[in-house]
Amino acid sequence: MTLDQVRSGCACCGVSRRRFLAAGCATCAGAVGLLGSRVSARAADDAPKTRIRIIYSLHAPKQPGPDWPNVGFDFQPVMDRIRSELAKRCPDFEFVTSMANGPEAAAKILSEDASAAVDGYLVYQLNCWNRVVQTIAATGKPTLYADFQYGGSGGFLVYTAGFLRNATPNVGFVASSNIEDLVAAVNCFKLLKNGGTAADFAAATARVRVQRTKAAGDGACKPDALAALDPQECLAKMKKSKILAVGGGWPGIAPAITSEMGIEVLNVPFAEVNAAWEAASKEESKAIADRWQQTAAVIRDVSRETLETSAAMYLGQKAVLKQHGANAITINCLGGFYGGHIHAYPCLGFHELLNEGLVGACECDVRSTATMLTISALTGGRPGYISDPVIDTASRQIIYAHCVATNKPLGPEGPANPFEILTHSEDRQGAAVRSVLPLGYMTTSLEVAPERKQILIHQGKAVDNVADDRACRTKLAVEPVGDLEKLFREWDQWGWHRVTCYGDLKEPVFALADALGWKVLEEA
Repeated sequence: MTLDQVRSGCACCGVSRRRFLAAGCATCAGAVGLLGSRVSARAADDAPKTRIRIIYSLHAPKQPGPDWPNVGFDFQPVMDRIRSELAKRCPDFEFVTSMANGPEAAAKILSEDASAAVDGYLVYQLNCWNRVVQTIAATGKPTLYADFQYGGSGGFLVYTAGFLRNATPNVGFVASSNIEDLVAAVNCFKLLKNGGTAADFAAATARVRVQRTKAAGDGACKPDALAALDPQECLAKMKKSKILAVGGGWPGIAPAITSEMGIEVLNVPFAEVNAAWEAASKEESKAIADRWQQTAAVIRDVSRETLETSAAMYLGQKAVLKQHGANAITINCLGGFYGGHIHAYPCLGFHELLNEGLVGACECDVRSTATMLTISALTGGRPGYISDPVIDTASRQIIYAHCVATNKPLGPEGPANPFEILTHSEDRQGAAVRSVLPLGYMTTSLEVAPERKQILIHQGKAVDNVADDRACRTKLAVEPVGDLEKLFREWDQWGWHRVTCYGDLKEPVFALADALGWKVLEEA
């Protein structure tokens, strides 16, 4: 990509788009005290400044296609505001800014830096999967890695976990919506002018991050009369289950789901689902669309025609499930829609299936679909929902984001919470769901790995429904139980998705794992 090189004067940059300017600059001076006696204030205005290159990891200044945050998202104002504000707020640093969309562009930046006195790097993950930070970190120079939340969070979590697993000594990271947390981490670069090493820098960022993470709340949750099934009953229900995997994906896991969990996985072509969609009753589709219009709290930017085609997709999914005697369907929705294989998003259909005690799962993710079936069997029908999580140390929250969720989280016979029908967030097309989920309850998030005979688990109290327009529509914020720092460590092994269910399932999950002869890995 064309380099955008600008010199400016501070490191307080790139966090939640709505909070760039929310805080003052007291931390620019105050956070230095957290680093210990090795960092001292500059004695003179003309002392050499710590020179940092900021690299924005993104597709393009204006997002050309569907991805987080969303198609058409204009990053230029974000970067411009960073540039102007940083020049004013932290004059002790000199910054050179660039953009890179992958390893080749990152390597080009490094070649240009070969003759320049760059003390360290600040890499912002603005889009999810651009592999830029790996090239920068490999230099051994101090590297601060920052998440532009609801933009780069998937890659940030997966890549950060890789750095932690490999004990990469020169990389520190920031995952906060509070600009002051970023400033405090950037001030750790001052160690370099006082004899500190890259490892000293990274260790200092970790100390600052932990010290500045919001303290845990009391954790008290609302009563929830969940009676989990006996493990043997749960296993019996799982063995009666069948997953329809539409459009391919995750082929290496499906055999283990069958052999280790007893759940049959059947591959189904797009054409079969599309034919069922075309054959769906127009009158039934209109009636379902009428019901959605009557019950949704908000319908925005979604036409009546789209509601009817989405209703037909729901009826088509039901027909294919019935034909194969299955109780779960997962569809390569994005590949199918963009490839012209299906002509309506399945999101509203998944929402309906979850409310009925069946499983509708995104992205042909058979691992998460098997996890959802496990939850349903264990709880007597409670739905889980797949999400792309975001971690925010400022609020001490993990936010579960996706464009599908139930609005009956306590089960098909339980109360319904409000829901909204909006476009699918990444491409602003079709129809998707924002479920305004109930707060105050304990939740359990899981993933199963039958090929490793493991279950991953963490828990948290539901505390908020985030309304940020970036990224996926449903965003349930949970305060995790346990060690938030530990929660950064498993994404490289398990992927980005998690499945969240209402209820305290810790003891039932351990009992089920014992019955299977598996191990439970507590993620937090």
